[in-house]
Amino acid sequence: MNTPVTTLPDQKRIGMVSLGCPKALVDSERILTRLRADGYAFAEDYAGADVVLVNTCGFLDSAKEESLAAIGEAIAENGRVIVTGCMGEEADAIRAVHPQVLAVTGAHQYEQVVEAVHTHAPPSQGPFVDLIPQPDIKLTPRHYSYLKISEGCNHSCAFCIIPALRGKLASRRIDAVLREAEKLVAAGTRELLVISQDTSAYGVDIRHEARQWHGREVRAHMTDMARELGSLRTPDGQTPWVRLHYVYPYPHVDQVIPLMAEGLLTPYLDIPFQHASPKVLKLMRRPANEAKVLERLKSWRAICPDIAIRSSFVVGFPGETEDDFRYLLDWLEEAQLDRVGAFRFEPVEGAAANALPDQVPEAVKEERYARIMEVTERISAAKLAAKVGRTLPVIIDEVGEADEDGDIGATGRSQADAPEIDGAVYLRNVPATLQPGDMVSATIEDADAHDLFGAIAR
Repeated sequence: MNTPVTTLPDQKRIGMVSLGCPKALVDSERILTRLRADGYAFAEDYAGADVVLVNTCGFLDSAKEESLAAIGEAIAENGRVIVTGCMGEEADAIRAVHPQVLAVTGAHQYEQVVEAVHTHAPPSQGPFVDLIPQPDIKLTPRHYSYLKISEGCNHSCAFCIIPALRGKLASRRIDAVLREAEKLVAAGTRELLVISQDTSAYGVDIRHEARQWHGREVRAHMTDMARELGSLRTPDGQTPWVRLHYVYPYPHVDQVIPLMAEGLLTPYLDIPFQHASPKVLKLMRRPANEAKVLERLKSWRAICPDIAIRSSFVVGFPGETEDDFRYLLDWLEEAQLDRVGAFRFEPVEGAAANALPDQVPEAVKEERYARIMEVTERISAAKLAAKVGRTLPVIIDEVGEADEDGDIGATGRSQADAPEIDGAVYLRNVPATLQPGDMVSATIEDADAHDLFGAIAR
């Protein structure tokens, strides 16, 4: 009798702590996929791991502190720790706090991470090897996936050190991007989240080279990529949601709005505006064309009325005056963005902004942060209230247990809500057969400043 073998003898187990942005999460998935192919298994806790990987974030000083704390916890709980990720570029700083770490590698240095694991926890290759390739490891739920299209960035923003951490823009081949997307959708992904440091610049570094894809040439360009992603279909023939993140408002972004109106792309754009005052934008070394952006927002909404615009803004940047901040608030009132995140300016070691004059006092940052959040929450509440009574498509993320009356609740998201960063749609009295990843039509019955509440439409 043949007995299937699911593990190798003395199989080494890897633990993983993944911090930071979705781009880092994709790095973690790639590292774990490679390690599984090399014969490793994975531990669910510190105690069961032969070695623990900590994928760090190094964008802000607060993120570095979180990364150092996570490394310290892994050392305390396990003792055998390998560090990678953005903060890995500061190996001396890590070792100064945690000299016990086994190895330190930088961002997206997959080969070096794997080599370090092989050194400190050599794989145990037994007599049985699975010759059937397994699917890539996902750290997100089955129904949504991040699709990373490039690494690095060509901008030199005064507050950012991403180019120093991850290098200049390095775009993936278009056929590789589309092949990955096609595989993900075929395997059950219902929502693709396109990520990079600058999605609008995709392909610039490789001169938008064309590749053959299903018998036709497709350019490495955001508009071509968006059109091809919109042509994908799930195994049951549905159009998956395709959500674009980190989109700088270059002129060619106008070309993807009709694709949203046609239902090929999710009507959602994540645009990192950062500020509106021309003076502050200049200090930040960012494009200062906020008036033109307002005109384009109006034209986008005329083409696709349901488009949701998300952005983030920095308050208290060096040189920001009260007049600059009021300019930002007035701009937000006119822009009427759907989702807004705000951050107090925080110096980052190596960033040019640290040397700027007229640093804003912490108390002023706090006061401005409170004011911008008050304005954006009011705008959000009004926008969500306008959706009460409408029937919207919702993707289900989680289904709860039945309460004492037998009612089951579920948590999902509308097309205006990206996972982890935006709001949710809470549904009451859903059928017991509902599963995460299902797409339903929901009638919206109530709203607050961040979330919607309703029931599946009958």
